[in-house]
Amino acid sequence: MNITQPFVDAPTLDIGADKLREECGVFGVIGAHEAAATCALGLHALQHRGQEAVGICSFDGAEFFARRGLGHVADNFSTGESIAELPGTMAAGHVRYSTTGGAGLRNVQPLYAELATGGFAVAHNGNISNAGHLRAELVRRGAIFQSTSDTEVIIHLVATSRYPKLLDKIVDALRLVEGAWSLILMTRNGMIACRDPLGIRPLVMGRLGDAVVFASETVALDVVGASFERQIDPGEMVEVDFDGNIVSHRPFGRVAPRPCIFEHVYFSRPDSIFNERSVYQSRKLIGVELAKEAPVEADLVVAVPDSGVPAAIGFSQESGIPFELGIIRSHYVGRTFIQPSDGARHAGVKRKHNANRALVEGRKIVLIDDSIVRGTTSLKIVQMMRDAGAAEVHFRVASPPTGHGCYYGVDTPERSKLLAGRMDVEAMREFIQADSLAFVSIDGLYRAVGLAGRNAASPQYCDACFTGDYPTSLTDLAERHDREAQFTLPVDSRVA
Repeated sequence: MNITQPFVDAPTLDIGADKLREECGVFGVIGAHEAAATCALGLHALQHRGQEAVGICSFDGAEFFARRGLGHVADNFSTGESIAELPGTMAAGHVRYSTTGGAGLRNVQPLYAELATGGFAVAHNGNISNAGHLRAELVRRGAIFQSTSDTEVIIHLVATSRYPKLLDKIVDALRLVEGAWSLILMTRNGMIACRDPLGIRPLVMGRLGDAVVFASETVALDVVGASFERQIDPGEMVEVDFDGNIVSHRPFGRVAPRPCIFEHVYFSRPDSIFNERSVYQSRKLIGVELAKEAPVEADLVVAVPDSGVPAAIGFSQESGIPFELGIIRSHYVGRTFIQPSDGARHAGVKRKHNANRALVEGRKIVLIDDSIVRGTTSLKIVQMMRDAGAAEVHFRVASPPTGHGCYYGVDTPERSKLLAGRMDVEAMREFIQADSLAFVSIDGLYRAVGLAGRNAASPQYCDACFTGDYPTSLTDLAERHDREAQFTLPVDSRVA
């Protein structure tokens, strides 16, 4: 195993810093001549889902090999030597942005363990919302954890299951967990890909010659040259052996799926297909809905790059207001840009994004962004437009207000730090200092992804970050609230 040394990033402020962060992306391939090389290329296409750390585990028919490191895929798997350390025709990989468990090499996936049934590796996209509860019980029974990741809970549950067959052990373990999990598992007999019964996090399958490929997004299949076969259905387990035999299992029954709607808004790359729809087309149609719901008199439509571009194009086409590049993004500012002072740190927006003054000056501008999280960056972007001479700045957001936390694999601030968690739209407008502010409605968002609107009785997507309607139990959160309540004294019993 090769573990690279951690590097230190100087803090930087940019538009992307005030976005919700996906926790990770996964990729797996079985039956490929250079499986690790294919895996590294696939992970490179998924880099937007996690930039903190990367790992690949391979199997050569006799032994498992692993290489993990902090940083980007290119930082760790750009040389022939790094790939040569990972022989075999089966490999699985993971790119990570930490939520549960925090940063550090010990949490970098795929996680590997030697079980009674042999070697076992797991790459996990999602979040186990009762991981703390399960972990405490496992520790009481004598389990020894090597990481703080919720994914390791799955390994211990598999290891302690009383079922004799490994596949049954995995099913037994997953029946105990709640939350979101798209998993790629490696065993001595082959690869297993599975998705939670609600299908909250994405997972797709493709073909690369005789090899079978699994990935978080279809764009990873495109990049490695694989053809898209289908998505892994919610609640499905797909087992592939080294002879290429594929067996589908559905051990969790069938329930109404609730895939994450934010994949359409921001997480997935626009050239991916999610839930059988083009992400790019969905984002354009969100812009169309915005233009219908919140029209405004203006001279130019300007996207907050890069995630606001498709919605801005849709807004422009529907409204008839010209789309222009009113903000120019620099693609050459590294993550380790030296910042000698607080003043330089606060100037971070202009370091990566700068107003195109020749277009903006004297014009009424419609700014289109995918979301507002804390609001601090939105404030700076509005101010940047005003500093460039914009006559008016109208802010339009390609998602409903994000007022609730996510517990399914997204790095979401506490609700008190979410602007929509503590302010109404007018107060938010005052905070970011825009001339007007409007969000696409929840029904408008659903129309943009091909539905008539949100079915309140049975929502077709997980939209809890907008509505607070969580599709699963949140055991750890409930237990935390119970503990906090025990230490809160009644008002009349407090010491004055």
